[in-house]
Amino acid sequence: MDNTGVTKGIVIKDDWPGYSLDLFTYPEHYHEDIESVYIPHGVIMNRIERMAKYIMDDFGNSNIMVLCVLKGGYKFCADLVEFLKVLGRNSNKYLETRVEFIRLKSYLNDQSTEELHIIGSRDLSFLRGKAILDTGKTMKALLKHVETFEPKMVKVAGLLVKRVPNMTESLTDYVGFEIPNRFVVGYALDYNEYFRDLNHICVISKTGRMKYKV
Repeated sequence: MDNTGVTKGIVIKDDWPGYSLDLFTYPEHYHEDIESVYIPHGVIMNRIERMAKYIMDDFGNSNIMVLCVLKGGYKFCADLVEFLKVLGRNSNKYLETRVEFIRLKSYLNDQSTEELHIIGSRDLSFLRGKAILDTGKTMKALLKHVETFEPKMVKVAGLLVKRVPNMTESLTDYVGFEIPNRFVVGYALDYNEYFRDLNHICVISKTGRMKYKV
């Protein structure tokens, strides 16, 4: 892994295979369903703590609305907000945060679909005039929807940003890890609702894809 600074986050190279499963603990019922531990839980947490520091530096002593994208973003959002609270208690800055939730669905099995489904309330009028920190994925369509409600400012925090063919400018302002275009699970990221209980981010195996395919 190569750290290239704030903008890209920690860059994981295309040939990174991940760590052997033998080095970590994980739910035994997934033994045949994952190939490797791609990003260990401890590394995830440390990186989120650093991202919270960037956000505190940019927004300290102000109010923000944190818009959490469910379901895959809930653990990242919860840990990020908790680190912001800790930083506020241990410094002369305080970032008042209010958290709201929106649920999106854009994957079927391991493929991203063309259509973005916003599940639940589509009325985000409570964002009007607020500074927004968005902590989710599928950003382009969501940002277009959010901006119709005229927030004061929108910033995006993403734990993972994938390198994909014809990748243009990133829509993410605070990046945890830039990774190859691989389908990963764990830390609330799912494959058809499975693997959310993994603490690590892992690479799903062919067996896992077939077992939980719908």
